[in-house]
Amino acid sequence: MSLFGMFEKRASPENPAVPLTSTSLLNWLGGPETDAGVSVSETSALRMPAVWRCVALIAGVSAALPLHTYRDGTRDRTENRLLKNPHPELTSLELWRLVGAARVLWGNGYVQKVRNRGGEIVELWPVTPSRVTVKLARPSETDPPRKLFTITDDWGVQHDLTSREILHLPGLGYDGLQGVSPVRMAAGGIGLAQAAEKSAGSLFGRGNLLGGVLQTEQKLNRDQAEQLRARWDAASAGLANAQRTAVLDSGASYKPIAMPNTDAQFLESRQFQVIEIARMFGVPPFLLMSTEKSTSWGTGLEQQAQGWVTFDLAPTWLAPLEQRVTKELLPDDEYAKYAVQGLLRGDSSARATFYRAMRDIGAFSANDIRALEDMPPIPGEEGDAYLQPTYMAPLGSDPLDNDPPPATEGQDDED
Repeated sequence: MSLFGMFEKRASPENPAVPLTSTSLLNWLGGPETDAGVSVSETSALRMPAVWRCVALIAGVSAALPLHTYRDGTRDRTENRLLKNPHPELTSLELWRLVGAARVLWGNGYVQKVRNRGGEIVELWPVTPSRVTVKLARPSETDPPRKLFTITDDWGVQHDLTSREILHLPGLGYDGLQGVSPVRMAAGGIGLAQAAEKSAGSLFGRGNLLGGVLQTEQKLNRDQAEQLRARWDAASAGLANAQRTAVLDSGASYKPIAMPNTDAQFLESRQFQVIEIARMFGVPPFLLMSTEKSTSWGTGLEQQAQGWVTFDLAPTWLAPLEQRVTKELLPDDEYAKYAVQGLLRGDSSARATFYRAMRDIGAFSANDIRALEDMPPIPGEEGDAYLQPTYMAPLGSDPLDNDPPPATEGQDDED
């Protein structure tokens, strides 16, 4: 059983074991304050809908993809019990989704390897990155440099573990030890988006968007002003009073107030921050439900989705996990590979045309096609046979004739 909880245990400022300069206390306060005056941390950033959508999309899609294991040098698929059932309570999807969310938010994913008495890895437990500190252990004559993970458990006790006990999935970084948090790097943009949303909520909450002003040349006391406003509201509010004529005395006049251009630009800036967050996380804006500058349907969005899988999801999030699982969790003669064909393939008609063309030129066998469709192979040798296209035989010959073609006159003379 794991010694560490999978959720972040918030440190209390009243706990004497927590120093005032610790990262945990900074997270308890909400993270460092940005220029917009809003504190942004890995957890508070999720309050921004665009950030939530990016994290849910990257972690959810990558965790839902099938992770198959194969034997080196062959296309034979193997069954790995650890990857199929890695945790006593979490499913495989739930485990890797938690790890994926940690990688997107903190830039690092940590998984504890729980071994049995024989040293075999039997369980995988996710560890919240806020509990982990990574440093490089001092090398010696017998031990090369290695990572040392200092992890704080639920009781405040620190444990020093190595890569034998911890599976580390670092993101993009600059020191080779750990990845950099995308949220910390994008804290300015996220803070600006949260500040704009908070400002908009405060604006509407205080009722600062007035519909108009009742103006009079006389000086009214509070009671007279309330009576005039009540008469106006009674005469103009509601569907029953539509098209009625309001009568005002005391020289009062009504001037409607339209949204000023500054407020319209304020709304545009909120939309721009969504694009900035999408750019920071490498997610196409239409996947964040932002389709203002693109069509809602058609091949354009399909190509953008395939581009996201090809240029961001696969190299940034899938390939590192494939290689780390292959390196630390599988035998030496096996490797792990995600099945991304389901995200890249088009409709059934386009797939059928492509498979037929590849089958006709002898590039695909029946089992190759079935593997791309995530189907089991055909038993026997028939499914692995590659067909030779008969219409590409030498000109003037019968592709079904086993006899060699007749020699030309030039060849007879030479003989």
